[in-house]
Amino acid sequence: MHELGIMTGVIDSVKTAALDVGATRLLKVTLSVGEMTEAVDTALQFAFEALCDDDPFTKGAELEVNMIRPKSRCLECGAVYEHDRFSMFCPECDGFVTELIAGREMQIDSIEVDLPDDTEE
Repeated sequence: MHELGIMTGVIDSVKTAALDVGATRLLKVTLSVGEMTEAVDTALQFAFEALCDDDPFTKGAELEVNMIRPKSRCLECGAVYEHDRFSMFCPECDGFVTELIAGREMQIDSIEVDLPDDTEE
């Protein structure tokens, strides 16, 4: 289950960024994950919840995962098309020389945090 390692890195990164701006609590993390990474959405959710539960800063935070479908460009005819993880042949010319242009992403899109009030008295 490489999802645990992925989420450990994600939480470390977002926690560092949140603390750098003075956040008091992590509320939500939004990720884009390509299907070709073979990461499983439910396993990512499980790992995120398990890692967040032990830390008051992250406890109760929400994870939103946007799965990105694979997209390729045929290097023989130039067609651009979406496909599944296993069938990458060009639907136009049945070519097999293709370039993957989407589907291997793994990025943190956004984080939401609680910030302290900056009211001066």
